[in-house]
Amino acid sequence: MCTVGPGFLLAQMSRVSAQLRNRKAYETMKVSADVCPICGGTGWKTVSAGRGSGVARCDCRVKARAQTLLAAAHIPKRYEHCELSSFTTDFPGAHTSLAYARIAASKFVEEYDPRDGTGLLIIGKIGVGKTHLVVGIIKDLLLTRGVSCLFYDYRELLKQIQNSYNDSVKATELDVLRPVFETEVLALDELGAAKPSEWVWDTVSLILNTRYNNNRTTIITTNFDNEPAGTVSGARGAAREETLGDRIGERMRSRLHEMCRIVRMEGQDFRQKFRSANFR
Repeated sequence: MCTVGPGFLLAQMSRVSAQLRNRKAYETMKVSADVCPICGGTGWKTVSAGRGSGVARCDCRVKARAQTLLAAAHIPKRYEHCELSSFTTDFPGAHTSLAYARIAASKFVEEYDPRDGTGLLIIGKIGVGKTHLVVGIIKDLLLTRGVSCLFYDYRELLKQIQNSYNDSVKATELDVLRPVFETEVLALDELGAAKPSEWVWDTVSLILNTRYNNNRTTIITTNFDNEPAGTVSGARGAAREETLGDRIGERMRSRLHEMCRIVRMEGQDFRQKFRSANFR
């Protein structure tokens, strides 16, 4: 039978004790490395306020919230790189309206006030950079102001709502619409792109009226002119071009004047022009 002397037991206990101390020291160092040096992990920092001082959310919490909001903003992967700072207006043949649109977008971010509720209606043909501009706006609001934003392609949103009527889909119509109603800033891309119908008109009315009544900010892009039906015409003898009123209803077209400031973007299709140039 093997016996263990008291000296051996003391040595074992001493070694285990040393291991525990080392592990505790390592964990303490790891936690210290992760703790913000400004707020010490409290999430609040001291700021000067007049003659005294006050507290404000620490930058570490603002950044963490911004990254969470960005992940939830539903920005399509194709447009994740878009920034206001990278919106190009100085290429050959660029229309002057693009520069004005960028200025309007930057001013919107700088002067954003959630109590105001006024959004933007950005009008322009395909490929002039409307979506780039909108994604740049909501990314700036997210990352610099901590504003909750949600991006939706108009057709995709309608499709999700329609899918909710399927019994095999667990999400209800309200599940789809609740974040659309409640987000502080909604970016609705390509308004009017879906074929108009009574259901489309009712759905658009529900979304826009709900946000209007709750004083929520909505940023919209569209390829269709915002003039009333009957005022937009082509060449003599040509069919009248469809307007936004034709696509979403005249009542909602008129409501957008109350909800948004209008920004017009003109010029050639940027994607088509530079894709063609790259193959020469």
